[in-house]
Amino acid sequence: MKKPDYKNWVPKSMVIGLGAATAASAGLSVLFGATDRILKGRARQIAAATFGIAAQVLLFYTAWMGALHSVFDYNGKRKLAKTIIDGTADFVTIPDGGTGLDVGCGSGALTIACARRNPKAQMLGCDIWSGAYQAVFTKKRCEENAAAEGVSNVRFEEGNAIRLPFPDESFDAVTSNYVYHNIAGHNKQQLLRETLRVLKKGGTFAIHDLMSKARYGDMDAFAESLMKDGYEAVQLIDTTDGRFMSSKEAAFLGLGGSTLLVGRK
Repeated sequence: MKKPDYKNWVPKSMVIGLGAATAASAGLSVLFGATDRILKGRARQIAAATFGIAAQVLLFYTAWMGALHSVFDYNGKRKLAKTIIDGTADFVTIPDGGTGLDVGCGSGALTIACARRNPKAQMLGCDIWSGAYQAVFTKKRCEENAAAEGVSNVRFEEGNAIRLPFPDESFDAVTSNYVYHNIAGHNKQQLLRETLRVLKKGGTFAIHDLMSKARYGDMDAFAESLMKDGYEAVQLIDTTDGRFMSSKEAAFLGLGGSTLLVGRK
């Protein structure tokens, strides 16, 4: 039976590409340093030094991205991506016969995890499946992963988080994982409001993202505004306190500010 393939948030191709660029830069540095057939004098020295520095910088990023790839790998030892997905899904509760929405579903991991946790409900995963990850995360991959996991109470549709193609109060639960911080040029709190727009009264939400103040603004004030609007049990949960990862690991991985926004409408 075919195994699910949720891919990696840091593609192996990225690590290989950085490694190739490192090798090329190092080779050019050695070449310019060893011969003056291409450049001479000061120009040759500058070229050798420039490519040498570039090789060192690229080596650092190659090693870092390689480490990230290993940490996030679903089949690796740490399996951080799976830890985050399963931990977020634990907050998603859908009544029997209800329907939940996963915004920016990527390869379907969170959608499928929520569907498995709520077997008498349905889950819909939506994404635009475009940009830098369009060759890795696709609707077809989502469907293949659901089939490989033996999860049938799930489906996938195209949908943009900026303006979701669903009426107000359409879903009994909404969720998302590490999506909105990638959407440049849009106010993150407005994106949250757009997702909550399609949540039914009484429905639950669990949204995980890099909610640093620089990206999201004052999230404590945002949570208070939700409470004033009638939302209940609104919490901002720091997931770098050991829940999903330690603060040191988050800093190393560039995941500082990882926070779960949960509650009920």
